[in-house]
Amino acid sequence: MGLSRLNGLSDDELVEELKEISRKCRVEIIKMVYRAQAGHPGGSLSEIDLLTALYAINMNVNPNDTKWEDRDRFVLSKGHASPGMYSILAEMGFITHEDLESYRVLGGVCQGHVDMKHTPGVDFSAGSLGMGLSFGLGCSFAAKFDGSPRNCYVMLGDGEIQEGAVWEAMMAARHHELGNLKVILDCNRIQNDDFVESQMRLFNIPEKWSSFGWNVKEIDGHDMYQIIEGMRWFDENNDLPSVLIANTVKGKGVSYMENNPKFHGAAPNEEQYSKALLELGEVI
Repeated sequence: MGLSRLNGLSDDELVEELKEISRKCRVEIIKMVYRAQAGHPGGSLSEIDLLTALYAINMNVNPNDTKWEDRDRFVLSKGHASPGMYSILAEMGFITHEDLESYRVLGGVCQGHVDMKHTPGVDFSAGSLGMGLSFGLGCSFAAKFDGSPRNCYVMLGDGEIQEGAVWEAMMAARHHELGNLKVILDCNRIQNDDFVESQMRLFNIPEKWSSFGWNVKEIDGHDMYQIIEGMRWFDENNDLPSVLIANTVKGKGVSYMENNPKFHGAAPNEEQYSKALLELGEVI
């Protein structure tokens, strides 16, 4: 599980290691989107701290056996934020850093949306939003039927939960007491067209999930100490489905992308690219 070099570290040491992995992933996200001159940098940058900790701490997977039956499953329901997932898969050894150069290239390993037919380590092919939780529900059911200890982790976006199918799946997961279903909600407050608040207000999100009978925990999605605590909280709660509500910043780490709806799905130009890499501590 996770990266062996992280075993035995103190929390302070673990935080520093995870921060550095996240930083390197952010650099790769910017490079992917810049090379392709297309893609979704904002949501990839908001999710990457969470994905880094998830794969380093929780996910029971093996890069050398991507079809291992009892592996944990991860569903990136907000599948357009694929550069974030590809970057952590490269860090974990599922794909190579050279594979990242195929992002949005026809027939490449790294397609625009995550695709289980193309990318080792991807268990869900994304397209229309709102479908990932239902898919995760099925994965969790399958694990119970198989008598397997595997968990299913699903990442949703806050704009995405405006989809009605998400709430149906939430209700079904609680009814069937799927304690092996664990959701990370990336609340970066921006969706495709504008701020979520302007498109459709979500009001009190933790209260809503609680009312559906889920275990609920809210954190700062960029505070690595809180993220680590949240990942451990997942491991401690297996009676009912659980949701970790992470308050994040769209475009986190790149000043002109942060809280900027324009970079939901836009690539930086050459000047912006250089500025992003400098801000992320990368030598050009």
